[in-house]
Amino acid sequence: MKKLNRELIFLRAFAACTVGGILLLSTFAFKTNKNQKFGTIDVERINIVESDGTVKMIITNVEKFPNGATTINNRILNKNRKKRSGMLFFNEDGIECGGFIYDGTKNEKGHSSGLSLTYDQYDGDQVMQLLTTDTGKGDKRRVTSALTFNDRAANETQQGTQSIMDELDAIKDKELWRKKYQEYVDQELIGATPRIMLGKTRSENNGLFLFGDNGKTRGMFYVDKNNKVKLEVYDDKGNVTNSWPE
Repeated sequence: MKKLNRELIFLRAFAACTVGGILLLSTFAFKTNKNQKFGTIDVERINIVESDGTVKMIITNVEKFPNGATTINNRILNKNRKKRSGMLFFNEDGIECGGFIYDGTKNEKGHSSGLSLTYDQYDGDQVMQLLTTDTGKGDKRRVTSALTFNDRAANETQQGTQSIMDELDAIKDKELWRKKYQEYVDQELIGATPRIMLGKTRSENNGLFLFGDNGKTRGMFYVDKNNKVKLEVYDDKGNVTNSWPE
């Protein structure tokens, strides 16, 4: 019995020392100032942080993508945003300032995929976006790709926009919803206006498209789906004022 007790004590001591040694080695390994070299790392999410703990970039899979009530830098992000693989960028104040996301899957009708690289207005939404979408339904396929530039509401904030959208989501009356939405647009608290687009449209026109400060088309220089080159200029009411060929 005494011999058994001594063996148990030895095994416990050995186990404790082993665990302590592993923890000690791990601590020193990750605190060293030397760069660590790895061949392959399998990871679900990486947070790039500053020395004060501020998150500057997130690289994540679908499951770990932050949405809902998840907070980053003590702020709730776009809580209703779909989970996707990709990256999110944050500025020096810890505010989201852009991201790179992508997805793609087959469905009962065909397939759907997309990729988006965006940069945001300070404490706002995207002012520049590189976007491509690929949708297949049966034997038909539609692909659009574009680089777009937008004007954002001058008084927009990310937290303010989320509060406004929560308020609007609770309004069931469509007329009241439109009225309330326009009030916030007039106050420049929400809203975006497209200004420049370079790429391929849904109508299969490839070219440069310019928009006025009200979002209406003012000029287009493009090649249409019949391979014809066209140049068109519009007034502020949407009427063609000049075109080539005439």
